[in-house]
Amino acid sequence: MSRITLAQANTIIDASFKKGRELGLKPLAVVVVDAGGHDISVQRQDGASILRPQIARAKASGALGLGMSSRKISDIAAERPTFVATLGAIAPLGALPAAGGLIIVDADGSPIGAVGVTGDTSDNDELCAAAGIAAAGLTVQA
Repeated sequence: MSRITLAQANTIIDASFKKGRELGLKPLAVVVVDAGGHDISVQRQDGASILRPQIARAKASGALGLGMSSRKISDIAAERPTFVATLGAIAPLGALPAAGGLIIVDADGSPIGAVGVTGDTSDNDELCAAAGIAAAGLTVQA
């Protein structure tokens, strides 16, 4: 299993912010965590509201905790709202059912971390997360 370096995490954040600027999005926050859900790097753009880092972290850690993107968690929430509502009580870093949290995998498909992005619409947040991961030469979980 490989791991995400600080340099890769910062590349993910820089590229996510760049994508947000290209799309004219609201200010973003991006959190990159390792496979254990521990922060590698966290940044919040000027003007992003104060809860944005926590929201981004919940998207990333929830994705890791359930083994699927936060978009898929959102889909599950529509089908099983009680299940997803209870996650907050057992997920210490949160589990947010909205797109913007993507799992990063190694060549074998094993999770090595995740990225959470928030600040604009969830679809745009996810676009920025994917752009950041690609810019770092890493792979999003299929």
